[in-house]
Amino acid sequence: MLRFLVRRSLGALVILLIISMVTFALFFAIPADPARLSCGKVCTPENLALIRHSMQLDQPVPLQFWHWFSGIFTGRDFGGAGYCNAPCFGYSYVKQEMITNTLIDRFPTTLSLTVGSAVIFLIFGIGTGMLAANKQGKPADKIASSASLIASSLQIYVAGPLALWALVYSTNWLQLPAYVPITQDPIGWFTGLLVPWLVLSLIWTANYTRMTRSSMVEQLSEDYVRTARAKGMSGRSVFLRYAWRGAMGTIVTVFGIDLGVLLGGAIITENTFGLQGLGQLSIDSIRQSDLSMMVGVTMVAATLIVVSNIVVDAAYALIDPRIRLA
Repeated sequence: MLRFLVRRSLGALVILLIISMVTFALFFAIPADPARLSCGKVCTPENLALIRHSMQLDQPVPLQFWHWFSGIFTGRDFGGAGYCNAPCFGYSYVKQEMITNTLIDRFPTTLSLTVGSAVIFLIFGIGTGMLAANKQGKPADKIASSASLIASSLQIYVAGPLALWALVYSTNWLQLPAYVPITQDPIGWFTGLLVPWLVLSLIWTANYTRMTRSSMVEQLSEDYVRTARAKGMSGRSVFLRYAWRGAMGTIVTVFGIDLGVLLGGAIITENTFGLQGLGQLSIDSIRQSDLSMMVGVTMVAATLIVVSNIVVDAAYALIDPRIRLA
């Protein structure tokens, strides 16, 4: 198991190195001057020269990449802007602050949104999918399948405003979405994110309902399941002990990818509900042409996705011994 995780971790490091090189190359592929974009509207020649020197744009590109990449692990000095401790993703001249500090401030919002919605759509999605598979061909199966098909066709930018109108503006049943740190006000944290959780989990619940049902139906038709039934095992034992365990592999794999994407920034969800997380930060960076911030957000999102995949590989190896023995 340890060797399996070491191989996956080394592969992840190589992937992150490639992603960092591609991201940095795209940073210089744009036709505009990165220093000019970072300088803002009121930009004097002195400030432009200072920013260009701080970004090492007066050095060869390979050396610039090395300063940027090594700075992630060792920190960097930005002169008058101050010293950036590791992990350092650079300095935003648009926001006038260290990128790492901004990422740390925004990440709890995205994390709260992701964890809360994931708990909801896993419980209801997997539960409904198992019920539909167990009642295959019966009314419960048809209702669950039809409802999941309708819900999966919804989009956040449509369901979000409708939910705000129905639950907040018209009825005042729930409060307007806002992020409050859970350490300051747990109740405010819960109520402030409840509407985004419900909307986001509605769509993902539909996807996991269909996936769970499909995987369970496939497992129930396998030879080992029929053999267990032929030996006299009860339908409940066969369903939970054999079919459910066989279907877990697919669910865990897809969930790991989805979790990494959500942690990287639920862009549409955060923009719809005005939540200041990583997704909204990426949109603001594009609007403000803050290239340094865009690179930092991209690297953090890529790292979260890669780490999530490593966790999935470990979980999958625990579920299926053949994976870690291969």
